[in-house]
Amino acid sequence: MLNRILTFSALFILAISAFSQKIPQWRGPQRDGVYPGTGLLTEWPDGGPPLLWSSNGIGKGYSSAVTDGKVIYVTGMKDSTDYLTALSLNGEILWQVPFGPSWNSSFPDTRCTPTVENGNVYVLSGLGTMCCINALDGKVKWSFNAAGRFGAVYGDWGVCESLLLTNDYVIYTPAGNETSMAAIHKSNGETAWKSESLHDTSAYVSPRMITHGDKSIIVTMMANYLIGVNPKDGNIIWKYDYASLKPEESLKVWPGAPKTNTITPLYKDGYLYITGGYNHVGAMFRLSDDGSAINLVWTDTTLDCHHGGVVLHEGYIFGSNWIDNSRGNWCCIDWKTGKTQYEQKWQTKGSVISCDGMLYLFEEKNGNVGLLKPDPAKFDLTGSFKIPYGKGPCWSHPTIHNGILYVRRGDALLAYDVKKN
Repeated sequence: MLNRILTFSALFILAISAFSQKIPQWRGPQRDGVYPGTGLLTEWPDGGPPLLWSSNGIGKGYSSAVTDGKVIYVTGMKDSTDYLTALSLNGEILWQVPFGPSWNSSFPDTRCTPTVENGNVYVLSGLGTMCCINALDGKVKWSFNAAGRFGAVYGDWGVCESLLLTNDYVIYTPAGNETSMAAIHKSNGETAWKSESLHDTSAYVSPRMITHGDKSIIVTMMANYLIGVNPKDGNIIWKYDYASLKPEESLKVWPGAPKTNTITPLYKDGYLYITGGYNHVGAMFRLSDDGSAINLVWTDTTLDCHHGGVVLHEGYIFGSNWIDNSRGNWCCIDWKTGKTQYEQKWQTKGSVISCDGMLYLFEEKNGNVGLLKPDPAKFDLTGSFKIPYGKGPCWSHPTIHNGILYVRRGDALLAYDVKKN
């Protein structure tokens, strides 16, 4: 009987893993900024790789484009409404559909990256309307005011979450006094479970699923708490008051910074890493063997990532830090110890992703894209170029699929061929 239970558990974990790898979503299959692919360029020619096409008219946004290899999906704001746009692989707009009211205050452009699975696209508007849309024709299957249903409490930049899927549920983190996290049935938009309330405020973090031993755990950050949640029933397995961690007195933390979190956590081999900008600390935690608890291992003040994400590559964490709201350097720290390997100025801070053993940088001010060898000893840039289209901050994280690099700035989406000949 025990062997049958263990076998079932192992198959369940494998199913979860295989399931997550097939879903076009925020920051790649595992939400860690690492994209599958081989045969990509390790150096770029002067002027960068070939531009295949550019497309305008998708609406303004800070969200990323994703693709299932057949259609490209991206959200954008038009007037005061968030839209989902579907494009062909040649950049032609196939259809557009409104899905909810945009965030209407500071920096109102769209922030939700679509999540695509089994012919459906799941999105969340800047004011908290959740929607399931037919991926083929853009028809809305179900929609509701998720922020209202769950009594969401969010901060000065609205709802900034890209929806996570489990086998049966859509996962949303409203925070507030009614719940911390909620699961919604994919099929009809009905509530499946609600976790207990920690009376916190939602942050700007998209959750991820990790597999630790024989357990699947949803991990995310709210304004104060780092939490691990059971995906079956919403039970909060553990919590940690991240906002309570303080850097040394010489660093002046931006007001409200300990509660302004944007970065999806990294996980590997029982260790969990989180970071936030504004001179707040990054932190590494070790999960207990049974996943029921976490313990602080080290903290770091070099890589206080603002909102560009971080990537783990062969034992080192790469990303950009925060000097002020318009400046930041590119950094590498050791996964095991938090020791700074380097801190290098290049343009300014921005986002980072990884594919085929290389890092792709997108600085946020002027739209420069860089190709970086992940060498912990030095900042080794092997090519760069500036995207020619789009306006506004370059806050959208790039994506890669089948050797095509997709870069978005405001209302413009560009596709670059980064494959070797």
